[in-house]
Parts: sequence; structure tokens; C-alpha cells
Amino acid sequence: MSSYKVMIVEDDVNIGNMLQEALELESYIVTRAYSGTEALMLLEKGRPDIILLDLMLPGLSGEELITRFNGILTIVLSAKSDIDSKINLLKKGACDYVTKPFALAELLARIEAHLRLMGTNTGNASSLEEGIVKVGDISLDTNLMTVSIGEQEINLTRTESAILNILMLNPNRPIGRSTILDRISVSTPDCTERSLKQHICNVRKKLQQVDNIDHIEAIYGIGFQFHAS
Repeated sequence: MSSYKVMIVEDDVNIGNMLQEALELESYIVTRAYSGTEALMLLEKGRPDIILLDLMLPGLSGEELITRFNGILTIVLSAKSDIDSKINLLKKGACDYVTKPFALAELLARIEAHLRLMGTNTGNASSLEEGIVKVGDISLDTNLMTVSIGEQEINLTRTESAILNILMLNPNRPIGRSTILDRISVSTPDCTERSLKQHICNVRKKLQQVDNIDHIEAIYGIGFQFHAS
């Protein structure tokens, strides 16, 4: 039985009701927001595991909201079907984009899959203690700025460690360049969009030299994705 929290940000009452009923049948805990402002107010009270976000909302639009969700899994639900809109939202931080009208069973499967890939169901990414993230046999210590593959330890720069931390916390999920830069902006303000690619290239080489596996994939038009193997 699921106990994960889902926030529905949708001003269409009928669509919202349909989603809430289906999710609650699957034992998700559901909250509803009918505008961008209301969504932000709900976030102050508690952080959901995943957000279903409509784009055409009163007040703040979905495009404006998504940059303020601070890394929360977000599936965009929109009638816009052009590829540019999809790429733009994925770059801004969406983990998925579902075009309306959609098959409810498919949406539920996507929600389950994204939660599983985040490690909330199966532990693909697990935090053993504060500052340590483990995916498969790869372990990152953000305090010491080292990453271990099996018995071999690799030293990282502060920027490399911050970037790898974000990617490892989201295994098998594409993370947009702007999302990475936003998440590391406080700890590593020196990293820019121009230098990000080089930092990631350096991390890829360091990992690959140990086990001859390219663990970081560049996703064209979106960003980067971490694979344990």
C-alpha cells in the first residue's frame, strides 16, 4: 500500500477530482491546489513526494511555478504537445511531461515508476548517513568530497562532488542543466553554464578510469543522467 504524498495543481475541478479519486484508490495521500499561489502556500506546510502540474493556472503559471519546487518530482500535465514546450519544461525541472488527454492507467504507472527511480520504493539511491549517497556499488561522501567504487576511492573537487550528489540522488532520471546549476548555486557559485559541461566531463573520466563504465549520460536538449552500471 502506498503512503506517498501527491499534490495536484490543477484548476479544472473535474480533472482534479478524477485524479484525486484514482490516486486515493491507490492509497496515495492527496492534496489539491487550484492556483499557483495556493500551491506555494501548501508547500510551506509540507513537501509532497511528487507534484502533478497543469500549466494554465490562475495567477502564477505552471512554467513559473516549476522553478520554485526545489527539486520535487514534477509531472507536467498539459494540452501543449509541441516538442519545444516539452524540452523547455524538462530543462526547468520537470521529470516527465504527459499530454492531455491522457490514459489514467499510464499516468499512474509513470508516477509509480518515477518514485521507484528516485529510490523511494526500492532504495536505488540511499543515504547511509548524513553526506553519504550510495547507488549500486558507488558511494559518494560529500563531506570528504570522495567517491568510492568498490574498494577504490577517488578525490573530487567541491563542484564535482556537488554535481555528482544531485545526479546520484536521481539515478536513471534526466536532470536539466538549469536544475543542476540552481541546486549547486549556494555551495559552488563559481560553476556556470559554460563550465558545467567540463566539470561533468571530469567526473565521467574519473569514474570511468576505475571500472571502465561511463556512468553519466548526456541527454540531448535536456541535461545529464546517472547510471550505476
